[in-house]
Amino acid sequence: MKTVSHRAIAAGLAAVILPAAPLAAQDTGDNVAETVFEAENDPYIWLEEARDPEALGWVEDENNRTLAHFAMDPRFDELQAEALAIYDSDDRIPFVSIRPDGLYNFWQDKDNPKGLLRRTTLESYRTDDPEWETVLDVDALAAAEGREWVYSGSSCLPPDLRYCLIALSDGGEDATVLREFDMETKSFVEDGFVIEEKSQGGASWLDRDTLLVGRDFGDGTITESEYPFTTRLWKRGTPLAEAEEIYRGDPRDVSAGAYLLRDNEATVHGRVAYRGLSFHERAYYVWKDGDWLQLDMPKKANPYGIVDGHILFSTDVDWETQGQTFPADALIAVDLEEWKADPNGAAKTLVWAPEERQTKRGGSITGNSLFVGLLDNVVGKVIRFDFEDGEWVRTPVALPDNSTLGIAASSDENDEIMYTVSGFLEPTTLYYTDGSADPVQIKSAPVNFEAAGMEVEQHEATSRDGAKIPYFIVKPKGMEMNGETPTLLYGYGGFQVSQLPSYLGTTGKMWLERGGAYVLANMRGGGEFGPGWHQSAIRENKQRTWDDFIAVAEDVQQRGFTSARRLGIQGGSQGGLLVGTAFTQRPDLFNAAIVQIPLFDMLRYHEIGRGASWIGEYGDPRIAEQKAWIDGYSPYQALLNGKDFPAPLFVTSTADDRTHPAHGRKAAARLAELGQDYWYFEDTKGGHSGGVDNEQRAKLRALQITYLMQRLMDDKPAGE
Repeated sequence: MKTVSHRAIAAGLAAVILPAAPLAAQDTGDNVAETVFEAENDPYIWLEEARDPEALGWVEDENNRTLAHFAMDPRFDELQAEALAIYDSDDRIPFVSIRPDGLYNFWQDKDNPKGLLRRTTLESYRTDDPEWETVLDVDALAAAEGREWVYSGSSCLPPDLRYCLIALSDGGEDATVLREFDMETKSFVEDGFVIEEKSQGGASWLDRDTLLVGRDFGDGTITESEYPFTTRLWKRGTPLAEAEEIYRGDPRDVSAGAYLLRDNEATVHGRVAYRGLSFHERAYYVWKDGDWLQLDMPKKANPYGIVDGHILFSTDVDWETQGQTFPADALIAVDLEEWKADPNGAAKTLVWAPEERQTKRGGSITGNSLFVGLLDNVVGKVIRFDFEDGEWVRTPVALPDNSTLGIAASSDENDEIMYTVSGFLEPTTLYYTDGSADPVQIKSAPVNFEAAGMEVEQHEATSRDGAKIPYFIVKPKGMEMNGETPTLLYGYGGFQVSQLPSYLGTTGKMWLERGGAYVLANMRGGGEFGPGWHQSAIRENKQRTWDDFIAVAEDVQQRGFTSARRLGIQGGSQGGLLVGTAFTQRPDLFNAAIVQIPLFDMLRYHEIGRGASWIGEYGDPRIAEQKAWIDGYSPYQALLNGKDFPAPLFVTSTADDRTHPAHGRKAAARLAELGQDYWYFEDTKGGHSGGVDNEQRAKLRALQITYLMQRLMDDKPAGE
């Protein structure tokens, strides 16, 4: 079951020359602060309609104001050219997936802005100039159909993976359409499976003529979080609307669905279903004796894969079962045949448990082995697991030390596997092995900036409750500790997502080479030290994440790395919320804040985009006790008269149907009402991940760096 559990889970869910024009009559009295505390009094709720003409007119005015200012900066064009050269570079590593008919890569450059799905052979790939065969030209498809198609991946029928459902997004939304595609003929299948109605959810193959489909079927088949909670069995040649429903969760779930339990040889070992009780909790079921049997396992545990005749499970909490306790973050094995016979009674054994400050970070199953990435005090390792002579044997994979490691690709058929190795100042390298020897380097990313005069240090800040919060700083060697170094502090701190050293690419070229420093914080709420690190800073304890970030900001100033005048912060999505809480709670610590695709109005986040799916992380503002947690930090409600905020730059996307541009729009409108400086730019293409092509990505990056330079590097920020 080549990472089937991860794929199935993912499928189920997964800046002032021109003044800011106020949108309402400005009032400099204290009563201004009272206008947005409650949703029913919010004068900017109309900005929550993503494509409303009035809202889009507001967006156009804001975009014009922002671009008119930053594009006039003589550095803007140079920065944009630098970013585009990096994004379009022909010597980037073309990362691949390993399939029976070759190595597949999705590639975007100046000639192919929407991208090419292409393939090559391993022999050719290992050369400096591989020969690629185009399988799907997304630019040509978009031109022919007059659509802003964005390639969003595929789901293919194992084991040969010839027939695939290609997912296409219109403009970068999470919602997609699905079309059957033949990889051999390189064409869409005539009269093949097609779901043209864009929706969340997906589909997986039962056999050549049958799909399991989880989509919006109308008539109340999506949850409050706007994800499907039913699965249907769709047979070729029949209407989708008439497909048999084989599983139904609950409309109160985050999502729900069913999928097939397959091993790496594509053998089906049963059907599994799940209910997403919250973003972090699931109930699992297996089809047994004509009914769905609920699995007796913690809500924060999940199937991990099938290897060596065992089904593996991972748990984020201590799992007490059968007279033993498996610790949080452990891997647990059950004999597959025993499990199929008695899913809740089959004996469980420990495969791996974390040592102090260790945690799992991704995994992959090849034809014969399980490979698991680990973080050991935020340093990468990879371990190979095999079941031999009745026990699980661990073998460390020989990869460079003191680096960030990742599993880039692996084969279902044999032990071919590729790894990435990276650091802040070291370009990413790609290692390969077929399993018969240690991995060897086969490709290296280009050097994008001069790193000889730079160094990396790791420090700890002390948070408000005494917790030690690690962070990295990348800075000029011999930097004078006088607080005058322009510094960008980046963070995320949520959903058990780890922030790790990786090659700084555009940041190195555009920021570090010009004398800036870069800080990466590892706050609670992330996953750097395992599930406990995350769970200690969610819901009623979410303020701990914000405290940790503020502690790092204070620490870099106390050590003399920088000062409030020279410190800027940046983050996106949950990281945008992080930046919002930081500059509203401690505006005295910062002089710049880039707020990307943010959550911001946390008292209405459950009503905007797919916000309801994140109640497990933040709490439910409809419940009085939980509303009190959130009200204490919600940045939108903290935009009060009498405070001096650091002229933030909000960057959103019209097509972001996940967090939704309304959060950034309303925050900008509120600052305009208060007469505060701010900048706002909304990308009209590209979804939650930003620009859909390299030119747009370069423009966004130049906008951000120009803003940082004006605020942190110039003697006096523009507009002051």
